[in-house]
Amino acid sequence: MTAKLIKQRIETRASPYPQKPSFVLGPSNRWFSLELKALWEYRELLYFLAWRDVKVRYKQTALGIAWAILQPLLAMLAFTLTFGYLGKMPSDGSPYPIFALAALLPWQLFSNALSASSNSLLVNGRVIAKIYFPRLFLPLSAVAVSLIDLLCSLVVFLGMMVYYHITPVPAVLTLPFFVLLALLSALACGLWLGALMVQFRDVQIVIPFLLQFWLLMTPVAYPTSMIPEKWRFIYGLNPMVGVVDGFRWALLGQTPPSWNTLLASCIVTALLFFSGFVYFKQLEYSIADIL
Repeated sequence: MTAKLIKQRIETRASPYPQKPSFVLGPSNRWFSLELKALWEYRELLYFLAWRDVKVRYKQTALGIAWAILQPLLAMLAFTLTFGYLGKMPSDGSPYPIFALAALLPWQLFSNALSASSNSLLVNGRVIAKIYFPRLFLPLSAVAVSLIDLLCSLVVFLGMMVYYHITPVPAVLTLPFFVLLALLSALACGLWLGALMVQFRDVQIVIPFLLQFWLLMTPVAYPTSMIPEKWRFIYGLNPMVGVVDGFRWALLGQTPPSWNTLLASCIVTALLFFSGFVYFKQLEYSIADIL
């Protein structure tokens, strides 16, 4: 019997042991793939990641969840003293402390969510290297945790409303829209910065300076009415302008954000989110190798 015939018989002989299926994880052949099926299959993981971030954040801390209340409260006191009392900044008819706090609520939500989502890949580097799961869940869970701080801060704001005898207005029903816009803006920037941070670690140093500059370019300490009308649309390219004005309208009943400003904020947020999502997905399958 020839060696060739023996080889064919060995290859065709049925194995007594069942063959285990093998799976190879690799990038999609398409230049852009949402992979919504994978996100849906791993949907429970998003909850566990968010709950883990909550426990890690407040475990073995002296103040715990109280820090979520003290942070905007202390910032409000500092803004009131420097800008309200010393700087005599206008507040569009509202008491300056609650005027500043109404803007600090979305700003703290945005800044905390952006910082957490940007650092989520580096913080979870060991987990990424061990097992596969949709990497998008890491910045998503970091952004979701920031909602807890917002809910705690709203308790302080309700107390301020009672103190200043301010009654809720019907515009408060639009508040979830502005919360969503702030979260999407933070997630969009977090996808960009998080992916860049994997390749260039000095991006981590740039983020605090970026947030300080962004704060000055956002109407937190001053009203948007101080900006000349001809510059409103350009000023609204900062997505947090529409969010801050929307919060003040929904909580204090002040002048609603102009359609030009709100439209510019929504367009910029959508562009940042789409481009950041595409860039993040292109880098997703090489993150474990780079880290």
